[in-house]
Amino acid sequence: MLHIRVIVPSDLTESVLEAFSRDEAVSQIAVMRGVSLQPVGDIVLADVAREAANEIVERLERLGVPDVGTIHVDAVESWVSRAGLEAERRTPGNSADAVVWADVTQRTYDESELNWTYLAFMTMATLLAGIAIVLDSQILVIGAMVLGPEFITIAAVGLALVRRRRYLFQRAALTLSVGFIIAITVVTLAALAGRALGWIAIEDVTGDRPGTEFIYSPDKWSFIVALIAAAAGVLSLTSAKLGGLSGAFISVTTVPAAGNVALGAAFGAMSEVRGSALQLLLNISGMVVAGCLTLALQQLVWDRRATRRLRVPSDLNSAPE
Repeated sequence: MLHIRVIVPSDLTESVLEAFSRDEAVSQIAVMRGVSLQPVGDIVLADVAREAANEIVERLERLGVPDVGTIHVDAVESWVSRAGLEAERRTPGNSADAVVWADVTQRTYDESELNWTYLAFMTMATLLAGIAIVLDSQILVIGAMVLGPEFITIAAVGLALVRRRRYLFQRAALTLSVGFIIAITVVTLAALAGRALGWIAIEDVTGDRPGTEFIYSPDKWSFIVALIAAAAGVLSLTSAKLGGLSGAFISVTTVPAAGNVALGAAFGAMSEVRGSALQLLLNISGMVVAGCLTLALQQLVWDRRATRRLRVPSDLNSAPE
């Protein structure tokens, strides 16, 4: 169940109410007239079956609500309502599988912003990966994977391609590129400092590392793992269940590969740099491809399910004259 709150000028209130009241997926409607100060107008509240959220939000967008007001979409964690249960039963699909595009898009916009927090997490994760490589510690590699913030940014690239959001694509691509460049640069400088202090030797980078060898040895499995992990991660991101998202974080060696690129650059070990750079490219490419395919399939499935719903009259889908 979702709770939708719409803040609009009074002249749009009746159109918004009609858009809600004529849809069987809506179980509860309330209106608070004259309580909104900016914009001056009303607040309309509605409980909506999650499966129908996309069509309702799109209908409100066609009414011009985002241009003059606001649409809030919030998940309801717990609710007790016979009318709500009947609304969910009438609406085709399953609540846990439903993709609410407004929610997914907002989350990817938020998580793909280039800011100091993102850069700090990316740098710390890559530093931790560098230490993991020097110590040949698989536990530290996993820690670096969990700490890295790049997964949702990569998912944002796939979402932008599927939903044709040019600005989101540019934003996510910039954040991803700058994040890796800065992290690799910082870790390279740290590795040079460790080399000068005698804390790190070239044998630590080029020697036998059975625990972390996979980081610089890309093969077909690297791409396959990236595909599976990204598909699972996108499903967790778009569905009502987030259980698999953390698992996706620790399945793909993007951050560890970046850490090994930095160490290889600091010691002039170009074979390490080439192998790790290829690993990084394979991982990101596989994740983008899997993200696009998963999102495109979900969009196709939910578009078809939407056509099965009882359509409200066409005059509800256009702004009043």
